[in-house]
Amino acid sequence: MSRSPTPKSPGRSADTPVSDGGMVYDENDNDEEDDAASVAPADNILAPVEWNESPGVTPGLKGAEVIQVLVRHLPNQPGVYRMMNAAGDVLYVGKARSLKKRVTNYAQGRGHTNRITRMIAETTNMEFVTTRTETDALLLEANLIKRLKPRFNVLMRDDKSFPYILITGDHEAPAIFKHRGARSRKGDFFGPFASAGAVGRTINALQRAFLLRTCTDSTYEGRTRPCLLYQIKRCSAPCTGEISLDGYAELVSEARDFLSGRSQAVKSHLGAAMQQASDEMDFERAAVYRDRLSALSHVQGHQGINPQTVDEADVFAIHTDSGLACIQVFFFRTGQNWGNRAYFPKADPSLEPGEVLGAFIGQFYDDKPAPKLVLISEDFADRALLALALSVRSDRKVTITVPHRGEKKELTDDVLQNAREAHGRHLAETQSQARLLEGLATTFGLAKVPRRIEVFDNSHIMGTNAVGGMIVAGPEGFVKNQYRKFNIRSTEITPGDDFGMMKEVMQRRFSRLIKEHGEGPAPADETPAPGDPGADAGGVLPGAADQIETGSELLDTGAFPAWPDLILIDGGQGQMTAVRAILDELGIADKVTAIGVAKGMDREAGRERFFMLGRQPFTLPPRDPVLYFVQRMRDEAHRFAIGTHRARRKKEMVRNPLDEIAGIGPTRKRALLMAFGTAKAVSRAGVEDLLTVDGISQSTAELIYNHFHENKT
Repeated sequence: MSRSPTPKSPGRSADTPVSDGGMVYDENDNDEEDDAASVAPADNILAPVEWNESPGVTPGLKGAEVIQVLVRHLPNQPGVYRMMNAAGDVLYVGKARSLKKRVTNYAQGRGHTNRITRMIAETTNMEFVTTRTETDALLLEANLIKRLKPRFNVLMRDDKSFPYILITGDHEAPAIFKHRGARSRKGDFFGPFASAGAVGRTINALQRAFLLRTCTDSTYEGRTRPCLLYQIKRCSAPCTGEISLDGYAELVSEARDFLSGRSQAVKSHLGAAMQQASDEMDFERAAVYRDRLSALSHVQGHQGINPQTVDEADVFAIHTDSGLACIQVFFFRTGQNWGNRAYFPKADPSLEPGEVLGAFIGQFYDDKPAPKLVLISEDFADRALLALALSVRSDRKVTITVPHRGEKKELTDDVLQNAREAHGRHLAETQSQARLLEGLATTFGLAKVPRRIEVFDNSHIMGTNAVGGMIVAGPEGFVKNQYRKFNIRSTEITPGDDFGMMKEVMQRRFSRLIKEHGEGPAPADETPAPGDPGADAGGVLPGAADQIETGSELLDTGAFPAWPDLILIDGGQGQMTAVRAILDELGIADKVTAIGVAKGMDREAGRERFFMLGRQPFTLPPRDPVLYFVQRMRDEAHRFAIGTHRARRKKEMVRNPLDEIAGIGPTRKRALLMAFGTAKAVSRAGVEDLLTVDGISQSTAELIYNHFHENKT
C-alpha cells in the first residue's frame, strides 16, 4: 500500500515534480538561461486539501480493471483525481462533485469517446485529493493542469504573464513604470495590457500628457540638474525642483483619474485650463495644455473598439475548425480597449467548443485577477461554478455570461470574428511550416521530417563577452521558450577561437541533454522515412493520441520533444569538425544530424554552402524556399546571439568595481562615491581616508583597501 504524503503547501504533494514546460535546465549551471516566463507557483489554492491514501493495486492490472479496484475506497466528496500511466506520467487531471460517482463512470469501461477510451487503457494508477467544496476542486484542478500539463487535458500552452502600468505609491514623487510579475510593490496597477508594446506606447503618450517621471528612485535621488526628458517635455523634473511636489501630485492624480476611467473629466479640466490661459493671453501655457490634450486623444485613438456600456470586462470567443481551436481574448478596462491576444490551446478535436473554452478560462485566471464581467461566445456546463470560484478568489462578484443582445453581443461577435481570422492565419502558417519541414527533409536527405530543429551561433568582440546562442524551431515556427544562451567561461579557449567556443557550447548542451533526458532518440536510420509505410507527414507513428488533422497534414500537438532531430551550425568545415568531435565523444553522432551553414562567397545571402557528413559541400538554388527557410532560422540565431552578447557587454560596461566587494551594499557604495567621486579614486584611497566616510568601519576600510591592493607588493 502506497501513501501520498501530506503536501507542504495546499494543492501540491511532496512527491509531485514541478513541471518545467519541457525546458532543459541545471541548478548547477547558472550561465545557461532561457527567455521563458517561470511556471506559476501552486500555492494559491483557497482551502487546505487532504491527499488521501492510495489503495493498493495488484501489479499487472491496467485500464478499467485498476479503476474498479480504486473506486471501492473513494468517498462521496468533492475532490480532484489524477490518472497516471506505468511510467508515472500524469495523463489526466479532473475534478468531481463526488469522486466515487465520477470515477465509477471510468470503471464501467463503455460508452466513452475514443479519447477517454485511450486514456483509460493507459491508466495504471490514480491519486485523489478531497476538498471542502466543488469550488475548491475546480481551482485545484486548473492549478494542477497548468503545472503538470497532462496529455489528455485542454492545455493553454501559452501562459505568459501580462504587463501592467504601475504608478508607484512609496515615493514622494511617484513614477510610472511598465510592470510584469507579482504585484508586490506599493502603488496603483492598471491593466492587464495585451502586450509590452501596448504598455510602452501608452506610457509614452502619458508622459507627454502628464509629465510623470520614469527614472528609478536612485537616479531621482542623484540628479543635480534636469535630464533630457525635461528638455523634450516628457517629464516635469520634480527631482530638481522644476515643479513643486504639490504641483507634481496634481499631475499624478490626473494620470490616475485618466487610467481609472475618468478620462472625460480630465480632458474637460485640461480644456478649461487651456481656454483660461488663452483668455489671459498666455499662449505658451495654452500650448502646453493643447499638447497634453493631444497626447490623451492619441491614447484613446489607438484603442480600436471602445464600448459605451462595458466598463471592465474580458471577452472570450472561440472558433474551431480542422481540429484546431483558437481563443481570442479582448481586455476592456475603464471603458477602454487595452488590447487582445490569440491563444491556440491543445485540445482533442472531439471536445465541444464550450468544453474547451471552459477549461481554458479556468487555467487563464489561475494566476491573474478576474474582472467584474467575463463575456463568452459559447456556454459551458460549469459556468456558474467557475464564476463562483473566481468570485471567492477575487473577494468580489465575478459574472460570466453569454450575451444575446445589445452592445455586449456586438462586442462578443467582434471578438469571434477576430478569432476566426486569427485561426485562418495560424492554420495557413502551420501548413506552410509543415511543407517547409517536409522540403527540408527531402533536400538534405533526412530520414524523417524534423519536429525539433536547434540552430547555434556565437557572438563576441575580439573574444570579449563571448556568448553562444541556441534557437529552436518546430512545426509551429520558432519556439522561444526553448531558446538558450551560454556564457563562454572556459579559460583554456584563446580569445576569438570560434571553434573552441562552439565545442564548449556543444559539450554543455548535449551533456545536459543526456543527463536530463537519457541517451537520446532512436538513431535516424531506424526511423521510417517520409512516405514510407508506418510514417505520417510528421515522422510520427500513426495512431498517436496527441495528433490533430489540419487540412492534409498531421501535426503533433503533444509535448515538444527535448531531443533535436536536426542541428544547424552557423559556420563552415571548421565548426562542423568541432561539433562532430563533441558528438562522437558523447556517443550520439548517429542520433543527431548536424549541418553547417557557411556564409558563402563574399558572405552574400543566397550563396550559402552546406556541410554534411558523407556529402561534398553544396549550395541550393538562389530562390529555393528551403534556402529561405534555413536563412530565416540562421538569421534568428544570429539575432538572438548578438542580442545576448550586447546585453552582457552593456552589463559589463556599467559594472562598478565596488560591486565585487562583499559587504559593500548600495548605501555604502553611494557614500564612497559621494566622498571620492569615482571608483578609481576609491581604489587609490588609504585606510585612513576610507575611515572618514560615514558607515565605513575599520574592518570595512581594510576590506576595501585589501581588495584593490591584494596583488601589489
